[in-house]
Amino acid sequence: MYAIRKVRSEAPPAEPKGYFDPKFNAQALKVLPGEYLVTGNDVMLVTVLGSCVSACMRDPLAGVGGMNHFMLPEGETDGRSSWGNESARYGGYAMEMLINDLLKRGASRARLETKVFGGGAVLAGFTVSNVGDRNGRFVLDYLKNEGLTVNGQDLFDTCPRRVHYFPLTGKVMVKRLPSANDVDVLASEKLYRSRLKDSPTTGSVELF
Repeated sequence: MYAIRKVRSEAPPAEPKGYFDPKFNAQALKVLPGEYLVTGNDVMLVTVLGSCVSACMRDPLAGVGGMNHFMLPEGETDGRSSWGNESARYGGYAMEMLINDLLKRGASRARLETKVFGGGAVLAGFTVSNVGDRNGRFVLDYLKNEGLTVNGQDLFDTCPRRVHYFPLTGKVMVKRLPSANDVDVLASEKLYRSRLKDSPTTGSVELF
């Protein structure tokens, strides 16, 4: 069981200024690989995923929600998390950081709504380790073991995705990008990898 530990006290990441997206008529904030963001503001959280996975979580009553973006399920040394060098690049820590920050801002575990995305098989160099599949299986197992319901998902397949999440309403819009040909996604994941030495869409997720 992936027990939620009490992460050592540290200030949450400052909310970036973001940018205005005229297409969605919304203030937008990007969540990059290895990052997470929790907010109580009326904004849109945006990320682009290949083999990475993002969890989008919110408490509708508390009016807070957030998103993470991780690349590997756990530390690679012995199959367990590398807690000595904790980083939101790893699924276990990324999930803890996101959940703990939500709870600190008044969210209740019992009210959390969760939607998960990504885990595509987009990197040829990751074929053997199946990192996209491992990430997707990890987040589903994690949520199941923590007793948290998956309210929506778009996982696995071979396509990169761009995810737009509105934490105050819970609305998610997912754009499936050209399969394995999106230069920005591949470049981002390969760069991130260098720093580290088929399931249907379900729930209230809108493809566009």
